[in-house]
Amino acid sequence: MYSKFVKRLFDIILSSLGIVVFSPLLLILMLIIKLDSPGPIFFKQKRSGIHKVHFNILKFRTMRIDTPRDTPTHMLQNPDTYITKVGKFFRKTSLDELPQIFNIFIGKMSVIGPRPALWNQFDLIEERDQYGANDVRPGLTGWAQINGRDELAIPVKAKLDGEYVKRMSFLFDCRCFWGTIASVVRRDGVVEGKAVNNLQTIENEKVVTK
Repeated sequence: MYSKFVKRLFDIILSSLGIVVFSPLLLILMLIIKLDSPGPIFFKQKRSGIHKVHFNILKFRTMRIDTPRDTPTHMLQNPDTYITKVGKFFRKTSLDELPQIFNIFIGKMSVIGPRPALWNQFDLIEERDQYGANDVRPGLTGWAQINGRDELAIPVKAKLDGEYVKRMSFLFDCRCFWGTIASVVRRDGVVEGKAVNNLQTIENEKVVTK
């Protein structure tokens, strides 16, 4: 009952409120991105959604437009040189993820759930199949994100995603939500430009609008 109906209702309410409340902030961030470096404001990535159906996730652009395409971030030479000045701050504070409230509003994502895997993260997708984690809406944040985030090895991340599926409830979602805020404040588990514990392939930013 909760996972099918109540959770989706909360997603619609929270994303609608988020769009209204954060509109001024979104406009400010868009202006900052435009002033900081040439290029579009947003980019999209193809991700694996519920039942492994692909969708495009929306983010703020944090990398320069001359970044080599289709190259994992951790495989770039001096990856930090490709991340814009404001992009570094956006990534550390997770502000680059804010546009995903629109993904939540249209039903491609949920506020809480397993983070959507890249379409070519076949190892993570396969691991999640064992736990039924590919059969729920992916989330803006989730149980794995407050228990290691980028530092987690793929089998560990998939297992935590499976644990979330088993424990999914309103109270557990609240725990993940407030735990995420605490993790962002502490900047826990964020690794930029490094391959850690066989970290999954990260597809470079793809522009969607100017």
